[in-house]
Amino acid sequence: MSDVVDSDELLRRLQRARACAQQEEQTWRERADDLKAGEPDPASEAVVRTLAYETVIRVLDEILTPGAHSEQG
Repeated sequence: MSDVVDSDELLRRLQRARACAQQEEQTWRERADDLKAGEPDPASEAVVRTLAYETVIRVLDEILTPGAHSEQG
């Protein structure tokens, strides 16, 4: 079953998702920094996860504030 939500609730959900992704990105960034010296394989996984969360944040940013972070090439 799916619930019908209004635009305000949808915006709140997107904002919560972005905050969660930002928190996870920071956690994985710290893990990557801690692991780089001694454990290359786990550090590589942490770097990949950091990049994945960065991407999620960029997508959510574009949904929440279109054009605010337009790429400059």
